[in-house]
Amino acid sequence: MAQNFRNQITRNTGTSPVDILAVADSYDAVIGIRCANVAATTINVDVYIIRSATNYYLIKTVPIPAGGSLELIDGGSKIVLASGDKITAVSDTASSLDTAVSVIDTIST
Repeated sequence: MAQNFRNQITRNTGTSPVDILAVADSYDAVIGIRCANVAATTINVDVYIIRSATNYYLIKTVPIPAGGSLELIDGGSKIVLASGDKITAVSDTASSLDTAVSVIDTIST
C-alpha cells in the first residue's frame, strides 16, 4: 500500500502557541519533529499534543542553545495522532523557533 509522506514547516514561532500540525480527517503517524533555535540566545520550548482541549506534553520547558536544534522523534519512533489532534509549539522568546514536522498522512480511516 502506498503511503503519503508530508511535511509541515513553521517559522519564527514565539511566545504565542502555534499549531505546527493539525490532523483533519484521519489517523496520521508523525515520524519526525525538529525544533531549531533561530535566536541569538538559549530558548526554552514546549511542544504538546492537544486532544479535546487537553494538553499532552512531548517536551516541557526544554532549553535549546543558540544555533542548536532538538529532534523529538528518532530511532524509528512514531506518534500516532487521531483526527482532530494538533501538535502545538511555543517558545519563551519572540520569533525564535523554527519547526519541521514529518508525517505519514492517512494511515487508516
